[in-house]
Amino acid sequence: MGLIKNKVKILVVDDFATMRRIIINLLKELGYTTFDQANDGVEALAIVKAKQVDLIVSDWNMPNMTGIQFLKEIRSDSDFKEIPFLLVTAEAKRSQIFEAAEAGTDGYIVKPFSADTLMEKLNKIIERKREYFSKKNLWT
Repeated sequence: MGLIKNKVKILVVDDFATMRRIIINLLKELGYTTFDQANDGVEALAIVKAKQVDLIVSDWNMPNMTGIQFLKEIRSDSDFKEIPFLLVTAEAKRSQIFEAAEAGTDGYIVKPFSADTLMEKLNKIIERKREYFSKKNLWT
């Protein structure tokens, strides 16, 4: 019983293609198979509005629209506010962690990170958001 990983559509947002590729490869190691990618929050917001997205993994520092601005946009829209959101950053400042929590992130992970750390963060998010995934028929 648990999340049906091959049905979960994950949006990976980062302005560096290499980082998107690393995150997607780590997610593949964890059993996820369906991904969309965006270079920044502007592009990511357009994808969220156009396609089904079940989980977002977004960098914080990006041009055009940062990850925190993207998160605030997602949380302010009643159609998307429940989407689980994992914020990724190179910053580990207390003030940023607090700002991310205030904005409504479901998780916060500091670069560089391992597949184990990513799995641990995702498992916590998934457990807390079990009802969300159940409503989307992504839970067995």
